[in-house]
Amino acid sequence: MRTLYILAILGALALVPAACGGDRDVFVAQTLSDQRADGDIVFSPEPPPNGTYTISQADATGNVIFGIAADASEYRAFLTFPLDGSIGGDTVPLGAVILSADIEVFVTDVGQASTVPTLVELVPYPITGLTSTDFDSLPIATRGPFDFFRSDVNAFVRIDVTPLMVEAQHRRLLDLQLRFLLDFVPGVLGLIEIDDDLSSRAPLLTVSYR
Repeated sequence: MRTLYILAILGALALVPAACGGDRDVFVAQTLSDQRADGDIVFSPEPPPNGTYTISQADATGNVIFGIAADASEYRAFLTFPLDGSIGGDTVPLGAVILSADIEVFVTDVGQASTVPTLVELVPYPITGLTSTDFDSLPIATRGPFDFFRSDVNAFVRIDVTPLMVEAQHRRLLDLQLRFLLDFVPGVLGLIEIDDDLSSRAPLLTVSYR
């Protein structure tokens, strides 16, 4: 079960003191993903030679999907976590020293395989809406690989994204923007659906910093 600082998410608290380390406090900041910027892109190899891209926004579907389906269509999912408090979550100050960061997602479906090797990438993309070029744009950094399992269905999965958060802070980014995709393993299949409907199961970022 997720750890959620409810008052912070509601905007009543900007910072949550967690502990003291030397002469500086350690703080915990939390924010939900921005459903208006979240979404997924599916590339279908049909019709040849160039195939087609289809974009879905989470505020319309209530979920994001990544993986490769049986018909060889590939989905990539995108989540945006604002770091500036712009949607009511906590602010991570520029210049803060990142100690740890993780995201927690609720898995609603795992298809095509019982084990799904996954990569998470730090990628910039427009919060005003995904475009087909975001499907395979050059990532800033990559975390992985790690696995999702069929046993994760109807459960929260916590993913360590500390290196990606450190890089986002180093680049003074206002959002932690992540792309989920299958690991580049020959013959890999698997399709993961993540809840993104602004409920208590929405994707959650937790950052510890000082």
